[in-house]
Formats: sequence, C-alpha cells, structure tokens
Amino acid sequence: MKAEDLKNVLNEHKLWIDSDGKEGSRADLSGQDLSDADLTGVDLSRAILTDTSLYGANLAGANLRWANLHGANLAGANLRWADLRANLRDANLTRANLTRANLTDANLTGANLTGANLTDAILFRADLLGADLTDADLNDADLLAANLTCANLSGAKLAHTNLNCANLRGANFTDANLRGANFTDANLHRSDLTGANLAGANLSGANLTDADLTGADLADAKLTGTKMPEGFDISKNTKFQVKKSSETEPSGPDV
Repeated sequence: MKAEDLKNVLNEHKLWIDSDGKEGSRADLSGQDLSDADLTGVDLSRAILTDTSLYGANLAGANLRWANLHGANLAGANLRWADLRANLRDANLTRANLTRANLTDANLTGANLTGANLTDAILFRADLLGADLTDADLNDADLLAANLTCANLSGAKLAHTNLNCANLRGANFTDANLRGANFTDANLHRSDLTGANLAGANLSGANLTDADLTGADLADAKLTGTKMPEGFDISKNTKFQVKKSSETEPSGPDV
C-alpha cells in the first residue's frame, strides 16, 4: 500500500473513532502489505487487519485494542508497549518485540511466537491454546489464569514468570528455564517438563499428575499441596528422573 493511501485510511479511522462511528470509516487493511511501516503510537483500535503483512513494522505504543489480526504477519515487528487486547488467532509473531505489551484477554490461539520477546508482558487470561512459544523470552511476564493448553514452550525463558492458576495441560516445557516461576494452583497435567529448570519455583497447589519430569531441576521448589506424578521422591535428588504416572491422581507428598 502506498504511504499516501495508508495516511488517508488512518485519518478516516481516527475520525471514525473520535466521532464514535458517526463520521469517517473503520480501517480495513485486510490483506494489505504494510511491511516495515512506521505506525508508532497509531490508534488502530477495532481495525480490520486480517491476513495483513506487518512484517518488521514499528508499532511501538500502538493501540490495537479489539482489532482483528487473525492470520496477520507480525514477524520481527516492534510491538513494545502496544495495546494488543485483540484477536491474534493464527498470527505470525516470530521474533516480534512484545516487551511490556498488554495482551490481556488476547486471542493467540495457534499463534507463532517463536523467539518472540515478551519480557514484562501482561497476558492476563490470554488464550494461547496450541501456540508456538519455542525459545520465546517470557521472563517476568504475567500469565495469570492464561490458557496454554498444548502450547510449545520448549527452550523458552520464564524466569520469575507468573503462571498462577494457568491452564498448562499438555504444554511442552522441554529444557525451559522456569527458575523462580509462580505455578500456584496451575494445571500441569500431562505437561512435558523434561530437563526444565524449576529451581526455586512455587508449585504450591499445582497439578503435576502424569507430567514428565525427567531430568528436571526442582532445587528449593515449593511443593506444598502439589499433586506430583506417581513415583516422585523428593528425598532422592532435586535433579531426578521419574516414571510417568497412571490415570490416578495421587495426593501430594508430605513436605
């Protein structure tokens, strides 16, 4: 899309927003190529951006609340401080910068966040069902009550991340850094924690039944009221190998 055409669309959208829909027109940029565009601080709330290419675009501080970004390509985009309380279903956010972005209640189902930077990002109740977060940086992010069912977080960094009450059923945390993370009351049933670093993590009240903890490091982890896999024995070693549990859900060990 030409720069002048994009400017006109944004001006019409601003008028539409400011007049509560009485003037101007809602931005529909679906399928457009906006690669490397400078959209710093732009208000694209409620805009239609389905299948739009925003590859390498600068959206720092942009307002994308309630925007439809289904299938959009945001690979390498700068979304630092952006408001992304939006529909990002199946979006490509590979290596995107989402530092301190607001993704509260965002729909990231099936999204590709491989290598993305989500440090200090807010993901309250975000839906990341089946999302790919391989090697993503989620250090200090807040994923309170988020849904990460069957998400791939292999090699991801989640040091001191808040996963309180998160649904992590069947998630892949192979070789992930979860040091000091908060998993209080989280559901980790059938999750893969092979080789994960859980040193100092808070797993109080978490459900780890049928989880694979082969080679995981649980040094100084808090396990009060935790439902552990069958065969777990904390007294043997904090770096241990356990067999997978059966379908029964044994109560947690005495700590």
